[in-house]
Amino acid sequence: MGRIQLKQVKKSFGDVTVIPPLDLEINDGEFVVFVGPSGCGKSTLLRLIAGLEDTTSGTIEIDGKDATGLPPAKRGLAMVFQSYALYPHMSVRKNIAFPMKMAGMPKEEQDKRIAAAAKALNLTDYLDRRPGQLSGGQRQRVAIGRAIVREPSAFLFDEPLSNLDAALRVGMRMEISELHKKLDTTMIYVTHDQVEAMTMADKIVVLQAGVIEQVGSPLELYRNPRNKFVAGFIGSPKMNLMEGAEAAKHNATTIGVRPEHFEVSTQSGEWKGTVGVSEHLGSDTFFHVNIDGFAEPLTVRAGGEVDLHYGDTIYLTPQSEQIHRFDAQGLRIQ
Repeated sequence: MGRIQLKQVKKSFGDVTVIPPLDLEINDGEFVVFVGPSGCGKSTLLRLIAGLEDTTSGTIEIDGKDATGLPPAKRGLAMVFQSYALYPHMSVRKNIAFPMKMAGMPKEEQDKRIAAAAKALNLTDYLDRRPGQLSGGQRQRVAIGRAIVREPSAFLFDEPLSNLDAALRVGMRMEISELHKKLDTTMIYVTHDQVEAMTMADKIVVLQAGVIEQVGSPLELYRNPRNKFVAGFIGSPKMNLMEGAEAAKHNATTIGVRPEHFEVSTQSGEWKGTVGVSEHLGSDTFFHVNIDGFAEPLTVRAGGEVDLHYGDTIYLTPQSEQIHRFDAQGLRIQ
């Protein structure tokens, strides 16, 4: 079991409210990602669920039971921190065993769980090493192993990949996603990196200033952002947002077009522009195109073989069915 419900949960520090009252339901077995810019309240929300912060008001239910006043150890959850929080003087085996030892679990059961976790995380050959002898990715796996052996109803990850380099981050994303499939356990994952959110989540919760802007699957948020904030935050590169006369033609205050939703030509098109900086990524090239009358350059995705250079003239036509429209309040116009 791992069903978590937040009912009108609010968090204030003194007179400052960082999480206005919100409702959220996380279903058993879901991989849910909290995503948003720095300071949006995502880590605070995770700490409220974990019991590391007290709620100002509202109710947190875990598997149908009120857990609002329970200490962290009584909630049946396991948290994996950004800093790993390993004991440097202990072996990997002893680090993983630590929560079980504190709970007074029999040694035979401890060994069984350690072996299973080590196998799942490819740590069997490293059980007798200390954290200082491991890579960053291996240390992160040890921290996850220490959470696994507790057999929690849900795992809570607080930006666990922030300290890893780019290549390790990609590898660990895959490992955590695969682990979720194997364990079939609820996972709540906090990140400011929307690429992590898009590639890992069953359900994404987009936060801004403590407010839930939208909840949905990665593709749902990508294809149907509820407002301008979500539209500009989800997607890499982000959606192009345009105001003024072009938006008014579509009866909107703002229109948005994703980089891949332009027809690109060197002959003719709706908008004439000049190629600025290009980013060549092999199979794809992203052109930053300057168009007279537009406040910012447009980012355009094209095939890797498109032969355009800095200063070249380019014509863009947005695909009409892929134009997103937003009103003066930033809400999507259906």
